[in-house]
Amino acid sequence: MSETLRQRALRLLAQREHARAELKRKLARHAEADGHSEEQLEALLDDLVARRLLSDARYAEMRVSVRGRRYGNARLSHELRQTGVAAETAAEAMTNAGDELARAQVVWARKFDSPPNDAAERARQVRFMMNRGFSSDTIRRLLRGEGSAAAELEEE
Repeated sequence: MSETLRQRALRLLAQREHARAELKRKLARHAEADGHSEEQLEALLDDLVARRLLSDARYAEMRVSVRGRRYGNARLSHELRQTGVAAETAAEAMTNAGDELARAQVVWARKFDSPPNDAAERARQVRFMMNRGFSSDTIRRLLRGEGSAAAELEEE
């Protein structure tokens, strides 16, 4: 059962939002195998954008809202760039990510029981938070205890 390129694109978009470059990459090998040209694929993507079925801005907002609970701004920005989202679209989505310090507090509290009591534990916690994409300034403020005040304000 062979499905057309448009049907394949709509099926992928029904599963979740995609960035234009990501969808193009997924469809390219099928387009080539079915004898479609690069221009035909671009025309399909342009049509999907015109019909508002494909939107990089919507993809970026979705990606930031879903993954923003677990990751810092640096990692989120990197992931958006990797999927081909334009820098200005990514920056606009990042403004809606919320306070990075408050998000870091939640991630840190979920992983660790208490503040570090020695240099080795501090280094371990810093590495964990950096791997999650939080900035060094945010991590420094968090480990100084500034994050707990932000979390208390959110609870009220």
